[in-house]
Amino acid sequence: MVRSFSSPPENVWDEELKTIVTSVLERHGNRPDALLEIYHDIQEELGYIPENSLPIIAKAVNISRAEARGVFTFYHDFRKVPAGRHVVKLCRAEACQSMGCRMLERHASHSLGIKMGETTPDGAITLEAVYCLGNCALSPAVMIDGKVHGRVDPRRFDALIGALDTGGAA
Repeated sequence: MVRSFSSPPENVWDEELKTIVTSVLERHGNRPDALLEIYHDIQEELGYIPENSLPIIAKAVNISRAEARGVFTFYHDFRKVPAGRHVVKLCRAEACQSMGCRMLERHASHSLGIKMGETTPDGAITLEAVYCLGNCALSPAVMIDGKVHGRVDPRRFDALIGALDTGGAA
């Protein structure tokens, strides 16, 4: 279960977080070849990977801090802060670009009031770029909370977002 925060934490590091990180490391036997799985599991449990856990992870799997940070920053799916309650990923791959994803991206940013990689101030929606959802024949494609939607134009985008439970008053 993902731990929820009312707002993104600033260098949060408490015993609960340390226990979760240590538990994940132990489950993987502190193996350096399991680093990606370790990151995925920590993010699955916490909703993000605390930056101050990177030195602990590096030490546990016997790699340098630079290597741990390099892997963490190389992959765009790893987060430094928790995502919103809903994650919206817009595909930016070539097929989607040829079918209007840039216009869709501008619309999404404008309608949500955030840029790519940001979360709405109420914590409801995080908007992210992704570089292929494997739905090229139905581009432009969008993934919302793990579900892929094809042929998304601004009107359909608004309908999909409008159908989300964003935690606001009805």
